[in-house]
Amino acid sequence: MAFKRTIENFACENCGASIRGNGYTNHCSNCLYSKHVDIEPGDRANDCQGLMQPIDAVTGKDDGYVLTHRCLTCGTEMRCRTSPNDSLDTILRVVREKAERTVR
Repeated sequence: MAFKRTIENFACENCGASIRGNGYTNHCSNCLYSKHVDIEPGDRANDCQGLMQPIDAVTGKDDGYVLTHRCLTCGTEMRCRTSPNDSLDTILRVVREKAERTVR
């Protein structure tokens, strides 16, 4: 199935921030949480609807980071790129928390 671009604004269910979507937006730019709504990117066909916590961030091939989210309801993990308007402080916090979990 091909990606279906849908421009949607949303209120983050984790932190309450109002997010203006651009058709590629899939997570909150403030806290980086996402919602488990897709089976294939953009289809909005997943019944889970769980919150997806950012659990890792690594530098990507291009500028920016690649986030890994884990669904708090079903445990599914998915990856996506960060956006230029994402909070760098939050991205670095996710990196730090992952490193701390690894050391323990």
